[in-house]
Amino acid sequence: MIYVLALVILLIAYLAAVSSKDLVRLLISLELMFGAVFLTLIPLFSTAFETALGIAIITIFVSSCELLILIAALILFDKEKKNVLVDSVVVGGEER
Repeated sequence: MIYVLALVILLIAYLAAVSSKDLVRLLISLELMFGAVFLTLIPLFSTAFETALGIAIITIFVSSCELLILIAALILFDKEKKNVLVDSVVVGGEER
């Protein structure tokens, strides 16, 4: 049951990421994807508590670092482009 819930949340986050028009919504959908991955860790706690706790701690630290990097990138992008729309992101540093 928990895996079905995680899959539903992952699919909602994926659809939100694909259809997002600004970087803030993209960031939120990426965090929803990480939340879905965290949900899959819950059944591990019933069988192998020490292993699950170690995996959970490592995953939380990695996700926290990823969130800080994404927020810093979002702030720098906003300072440079003066907006957070996805349309202003170009491939390879090209100018529009």
